[in-house]
Amino acid sequence: MLVKWIRCTVVDRHGFERGQRKWTGLLGEPGFRGQSGGWSRREPDVAHVFAFWENRVFYDSFMARGHDRLAAAQSGMYRDMQVKLFEYRFDVKTGFEPHFTDADVVRVAHSRVHEDRGEHFSLMQRQVWNPAMAGSPGMLRGMFGEAPGHEFLVLSMWQSSAERGKYRPQGVERLSERAQTETDVAELTGDVVELQPLWTV
Repeated sequence: MLVKWIRCTVVDRHGFERGQRKWTGLLGEPGFRGQSGGWSRREPDVAHVFAFWENRVFYDSFMARGHDRLAAAQSGMYRDMQVKLFEYRFDVKTGFEPHFTDADVVRVAHSRVHEDRGEHFSLMQRQVWNPAMAGSPGMLRGMFGEAPGHEFLVLSMWQSSAERGKYRPQGVERLSERAQTETDVAELTGDVVELQPLWTV
């Protein structure tokens, strides 16, 4: 599965949201698995969108044919767009599916890992972080993806922002030490995204 993560700063919120609803045009596209997104809790003008495709071939076919027509509805509504593609590697918790209707919040963590530490980083995600997240109240499901250049993405879906807060105090620092995160990670960025139901396709 291919995961597309888009992050941009919105300059016309109303117009952007109106345009976001046009992406229902993705329904019926070969290989399309789902899309949703929302607003950053930390930076209110920042929007995140997550799209899922069966594989790169279906995605490239859509980009060559139908993408520009759908994207035209949001022309001029945003700036500083960043687009990254990741290959799905494994679940966080179990049974990941790109469904958003039961989730309120998506937590996104993007890591750039030192060249010789990618394998260790992936192993620690499985052995240390996954069990901790899976045992947290309100955590529904998640996925771990990888991109060229030693980049990794962890997306986790949560039932409510209040529930997600319970994950923090359970010793993130202790988990980081156990996973040797500082040794593995060159750069880490993250955000908490309040999902917008009308953006879900």
